[in-house]
Order: sequence, then C-alpha cells, then structure tokens
Amino acid sequence: MAEIAIKSVAKSFGAFRALQSIDLTIADQEFMVLLGASGCGKTTLLRIIAGLETPTEGEVWIGGRRVDRLPPRERGIAMVFQNYAVFPHLTVFENIAFGLRMKKLPQAEVVRRVNGTAELMHIEQLLKRYSGQLSGGQRQRVAVARALAMEPDVILMDEPLSNLDALLRLEMRAELKGVLAGSKTTTVYVTHDQVEAMSLADRISVMNGGRIVQAASPVEVYRNPAARFVGSFIGSPPMNFLPATRASDGRYQVAGLSLPGPAGVGQLLEFAIRPEDLSMAPGGLSAVARVVEPLGAHTLVTTEVDGALFRAVLDSDVRISPGDELSLLPKPDRVRWFHPESGNAVV
Repeated sequence: MAEIAIKSVAKSFGAFRALQSIDLTIADQEFMVLLGASGCGKTTLLRIIAGLETPTEGEVWIGGRRVDRLPPRERGIAMVFQNYAVFPHLTVFENIAFGLRMKKLPQAEVVRRVNGTAELMHIEQLLKRYSGQLSGGQRQRVAVARALAMEPDVILMDEPLSNLDALLRLEMRAELKGVLAGSKTTTVYVTHDQVEAMSLADRISVMNGGRIVQAASPVEVYRNPAARFVGSFIGSPPMNFLPATRASDGRYQVAGLSLPGPAGVGQLLEFAIRPEDLSMAPGGLSAVARVVEPLGAHTLVTTEVDGALFRAVLDSDVRISPGDELSLLPKPDRVRWFHPESGNAVV
C-alpha cells in the first residue's frame, strides 16, 4: 500500500510563504496531478514529498509511515525530471540499471528488470545506444523506464513532457497512462498543462497561491469548479463571467436576461458559463461579435456582452461576421454561480 498523506504541510523561503498549510490524501495506486500556473507551489510540494525540500511545518506519510524526516532513498520513491537527467556517458541499459546497481541487486535481477521496463516503454532495441544518439522522446522513455525499474511505491513526475513537441506529447501521454496503470504504483504528476491533467489524472489538485483550491476528478473540476479561479484556469477558452443582480421576483438579472438562481445567498452573484454551453437561439444574452475564429470542428466567437468580453464555441457551419448581433442562450443545467467577494462557488 502506498497511500500518501500530506498533513498541514507549509513551506517558507525566508519571508515568502510558498505553501500554505496543505492537506491532501492520495490513494494507493491513484494518479494525482498537481495543476497550476508557474509559482503556485506545485513543484515545491512535489519536492517535499520526494525529500528534496524540508517542510517548514507539517508531516508527510507514505504507506502509513512518516517520511518527512527520512532521506529520499528511504522513502520508496522514484522521480522523473523535466530535463530527463539521462547520463550521457552510459548506455540506455546502464541508465536504466543505475539505481538497481546502487541498491547492489544481483546481475540477473538487474537484467530482468531492465529488459522488462525497456520492453514496456518500447525501447528494448535501444539498450546498447548512448543518450546522445537518442531523440527527446526516446530519452524521456529511458527516464521513465529507469524509474519503473526501481519498482517504487510512488513515482513522482515533474513536468516530464514539457520539452517534447505537441505530437510527441500526445503519444507519450497515452503511453504513460497505460504503463503507469499497469505498474500499480501511486503517481504524483506536476504540470501547468491542463490538457495533460485532464487526460491523465484520476484526480486533479488545482493549486493557486500555495493552496489547493480544489481536488476532484477531471470531470468534476471542469463541470463544477469550486472557485472562480478554477473556472477561469481550466478550459480553453475558460469560463465566461458576468455580474448578476437578484430581482424582486427572486430571479437574477444577467445583462438583461432573467435567470433562475440560488435562493438566499445575497443580492449580488457572478454568473458563469462555459463557451461550449451556449447556443445561438432567441431569448438569450444580447451579444455583438468582435472576433470570429474558424477552428475546423467548431468556431470560436469572441463577443461583447454588456461591455464585457464573452466567448462562445459554436458549430462550424454557423456563418458569423464581426459586428453581427447575436443571441446566446446558456444551457440552464450548465450555469454556475459564484460569490463575487470570496470567489467561491455557490452550492
């Protein structure tokens, strides 16, 4: 069992508070993605789990054992870095075998593990090559194979695909998901790429300002953001937001459109809707098209609604030109509401 329990972990660098009392439990064999913009604290949290940073406060437990006072080699972890960290003077075989040799495993066991993980990562034909003879994608496969060969309880990955081109990232995402599911290890994966997070994770922890804003399944994070920040960060394009005022009949006025809303939560709220949850239909929000971007499968239209930018993802066969007046009707079951001051979702 390799459940990870992070208990009230905080980290300060001088006067700067990088992590603000993080509490997070990652289940055995779960694929957890730490997602956020640069500087949000996700890599610091990963390094604390790895033992490369010491928490200022709090505890880290792996498999029911407290590890925040243990060195990295005693934590039962393996790590894959952004820059691969593949040794140029060693063959692929010896790169994968490096940690196994440090553990002084018998040669037969080293060969078994190296061959097994190389086959898993489809690099068995490269075992005699040096890293200088490999492409970026092949070096990344070597780094993952080296981590898997250790048969760790936990694999930590720090933006491992960020140096690859878009097509190769797509290929490696699919491979990683299958390989790590089969390895039955607990995985913690850091990225700023929401597509990676949505496609790989069992759960996503969205981070901002050294805090975890929401930890939930990809679908839950996307459909039911717990805070305005999550709605504005997840999605491409992100959620639209407009101010809403409760009328005397209890409904909310949003840019002239009357909508049913939550009861007893205040006079002012923020209305939110994802661009793909809008359709062109009568009785919707009055909008003026500003920019029209045909994207093949759909058309992204940036409009102006009541003086605010407002985006809609519409069918590709819709014919719209800048300056056209539109009526954008939100799907009622996709509307979300947020407190304007706290930014938290109304539940």
